[in-house]
Amino acid sequence: MNIPNQKELEQEIGDYLSRKYGGQVKIISAGLIPEPVKVEKPGDETVVPADDPVFNFRLRPEELIGYLDEYVIRQDEAKAVLATKICTHFNRIGYAMQHGGLDRRGVGQVKGNVLLIGPTGVGKTFLIKLIARKLGVPFVKGDATKFSETGYVGGDVEDLVRDLVRQADGDIAKAQYGIIYLDEIDKIAASPNRIGHDVSRSGVQRALLKPMEETEVDLKVGHDPVSQLEAVEYYRTHGKREKKTVNTKNILFIMSGAFTGLEEIVRKRTGRQSIGFESTVGSRQADTRYLKQTRAEDLIEFGFESEFVGRLPVVAVLDELSEDDLYQVLLNPNNGVVLGKKQDFRAYGIKLAFEDAALREVAVLAARERTGARGLLSVMEKVMLPFEKSLPSREGNFLVVSRAMVLAPQVELEKFLADPEQLQTHRERYQVKAGEELARLEEFFKLSGADCFRRREVSGSPERLRILARLCQNENLDSHEGCEFICELVGQIWESEGELSNDEILISFTEAAIDRILSRFPRNRKAVRAICEQVVKSCDYGLRLLAQKKDIHKIEITAEAIDNPEKFINELVEKSFLV
Repeated sequence: MNIPNQKELEQEIGDYLSRKYGGQVKIISAGLIPEPVKVEKPGDETVVPADDPVFNFRLRPEELIGYLDEYVIRQDEAKAVLATKICTHFNRIGYAMQHGGLDRRGVGQVKGNVLLIGPTGVGKTFLIKLIARKLGVPFVKGDATKFSETGYVGGDVEDLVRDLVRQADGDIAKAQYGIIYLDEIDKIAASPNRIGHDVSRSGVQRALLKPMEETEVDLKVGHDPVSQLEAVEYYRTHGKREKKTVNTKNILFIMSGAFTGLEEIVRKRTGRQSIGFESTVGSRQADTRYLKQTRAEDLIEFGFESEFVGRLPVVAVLDELSEDDLYQVLLNPNNGVVLGKKQDFRAYGIKLAFEDAALREVAVLAARERTGARGLLSVMEKVMLPFEKSLPSREGNFLVVSRAMVLAPQVELEKFLADPEQLQTHRERYQVKAGEELARLEEFFKLSGADCFRRREVSGSPERLRILARLCQNENLDSHEGCEFICELVGQIWESEGELSNDEILISFTEAAIDRILSRFPRNRKAVRAICEQVVKSCDYGLRLLAQKKDIHKIEITAEAIDNPEKFINELVEKSFLV
């Protein structure tokens, strides 16, 4: 095969772009001199920095389960399965890298790819997104229905791997340790009555076999003009064709679906039906008791090929959410439905709160829709839309949603607008409800211990947890967002210590002083730096005096110093020179 030179490549791509864009896009050669050709040795592999977070992975299954418990109601079995297999997967990679990168996976061993089974709205996607956020690894989500076997109309399943590289900002080494999540996998089960080749079902299964196990995926694709332009640029600067591939050996595949009808297959296999008084007839309704007994043979009968099922050795079944479960979801401080609606009203300067009876009624209505947690969002939007439409144009900055508002939103809105005293009433009710919510948040963080504080080596003192609770309430943040924000501010305080220190005096802030700064709820790192600088500036004269004493090399800024720096430094100077 003749390899085209630079000009031939430019001409070929130029012709393609002209046909596609009508001459609006052209290639202009920069005339760069190619670099000397680098000879690649066989077996060369991309080297990943030793400080990469994947290889410093120390998370244990119970820690990950505790994190998931902060967000997800029930699903204990699924959380345990996911946390255990994912932690084992990444700890195994870390162990191998620490011991010279030796691959200890023997012949016959397969990755712990996971299959999640459960009805819509039970939290399958939410669980995987939470795990990916916690681990900090590249994560890609796709729908199985959008892909087809390579060579047919539709997406190529290998595009998922290429998307993983994009999520890793082009870092191939990092992408090779990511997670690919494929939803609606049950939709590619082959129809039992179909005759002939099915590119949208069994064909996709076959296309997924190699990536799920181990294969090399080429990042350059012929139908992508950007890839072609990058190839030309690389050839121009290096004098050779570049071959970029991603190995999928350590990419974890997690797949999920509702699998409607699978419970009937399992029921027929496990149950027995007879006629008469001794008959035992199984329930016709979707019952997770049957789904939890799913075997490989059931999935094969459902429409999956045996090779495909064999690459999904771990199966977890999620429970359908009851009315009580949905109510607990709404009470969870990290619930996105309530937080999202509060943020919507906050954009108009309106502070929103919900009575528990109102949340209970939302759960009742959502349970009737039989779409799991998705029903909560649907009901919430229907209930709050009239208020969200009308209140921004009226006076009043407080709204407390009652059960009556959930049952008849339009009627209650008209009452609210017709009675001016409602403004003051809702203000008073909000203050009471806000106090209850704050107490609930404080208890929540006390029990959870604010996991991200430990991860970032930031102290989670009782006072700091109270500050976190107040922050999350004021800004309508979930616990992760609140923790990350506080950790960022604490990091700025630590940076300020170094910036404000000099050769004579080392400046440090006590934990109590840090809490006192945080209790002022600074909006960003710049505001924190300003507070630190102002305190030290107010102590400048005293610090210069203390620097004259040979036995003083470090000054600890206390909480009292944050409140009254002049008094603090005066007392410190007086005490130091009287000794």
